[in-house]
Amino acid sequence: MAKLVEITGKAMSGEWGFDDETGNGIPVLRTTNFTNEGVVDYKNVVTRTIIKKNIDEKYLRPGDVIIEKSGGSDKQPVGRVVYFNGPEKTYLFNNFTGLLRVKDQTLWFPKYIFYSLYGNYRRGGTRAFENKTTGLHNLKVDDYVSRYEITELDHKKQIEVCEYLDKIYKVIKLREEELQKLDDLIKARFVELFGDPIKNPKGWDVVKLSECLERIDNGKSFTCDSNAREGAFPAILKLSAATYGDYRPYENKALLDEKQFVESVEVHRGDLLFTRKNTPDLVGMAAYVFETPEKLMMPDLIFRLVTNERMTPIFLWQLINNREFRPVIQGISGGSAKSMSNISKERLKNIEIICPTISEQKKLEGVLDQVNKSKVKVQKALDETQKLFDSLMQQYFG
Repeated sequence: MAKLVEITGKAMSGEWGFDDETGNGIPVLRTTNFTNEGVVDYKNVVTRTIIKKNIDEKYLRPGDVIIEKSGGSDKQPVGRVVYFNGPEKTYLFNNFTGLLRVKDQTLWFPKYIFYSLYGNYRRGGTRAFENKTTGLHNLKVDDYVSRYEITELDHKKQIEVCEYLDKIYKVIKLREEELQKLDDLIKARFVELFGDPIKNPKGWDVVKLSECLERIDNGKSFTCDSNAREGAFPAILKLSAATYGDYRPYENKALLDEKQFVESVEVHRGDLLFTRKNTPDLVGMAAYVFETPEKLMMPDLIFRLVTNERMTPIFLWQLINNREFRPVIQGISGGSAKSMSNISKERLKNIEIICPTISEQKKLEGVLDQVNKSKVKVQKALDETQKLFDSLMQQYFG
């Protein structure tokens, strides 16, 4: 094992400078440009006026590893890392981040150092080096860098390990792109069949949502039973299962007692779930449940929408999540821009929607059935590839 500090030296501190009022500033990467996959997100890179001299060494170079010094939350520890592979002498990094640069690349392959740190972060290895001030999570960077150890491998073997992991990561991204394209296909078919739901170029009837609903079911607030045996009682569905427009069931070890199960709302195949409370950008998304484990319960942050004979749940699902229709949903939410937004049952019932004939709505189901079968296959392949990536990270980096 080798000490990280011997490989990279101490982390260099970042620069922030001043507001760029001329438009000729230097692009500076922030923690908002970090992804949880260790890849730099170049969208929304800010430019800053930097007047400090002698900062040539701080311009990012391919192979640099940037580490998050301040950020995170109680659920997400500070200490994320990203691997920089952009143009040389172009970007700086801000004061909430630090730079780790391999001193001798004939001995240590930079991507190998990154993968080691990335794997350690995913295992929660940075939590022991956190401190909190006024709600912020800060990483004791010098302590972390001086104590963290890297598994020693022959330089050629380091490259081989990284190339193998890179190939698997590319397969993961291709699978994710396939899923996105299948989702886009459904959305395109919706527009082809029904047109813009706001402009209504096909002249469909316009009605209140309440005219197409049999009922709206509330989820329940739950108290977990720490003494319950796992599998004996229902798990609680997380809000994230319905947040992004498709149904994503999550295993959850928070269990209910028997009384709560009797009184709770159970999720079933064919349900249409609606996130009544969430952040302003994600509130009011809908998810159609194709398959669900038994004894899965709905929390109070979610409504279940039960349609009547005038509307299919699949049509309503696609309508609610339609990009052109989203402002209608967000317009009925309450709450400030910085807090959780909430949608009341009454406001939801009173929105106006297009209502094509039921025979036209059902045309969407055939398309969706075929697309969903493809999605199941792709998702299975994605899950298997992700498991392989995770197992190799464990094998190589512990």
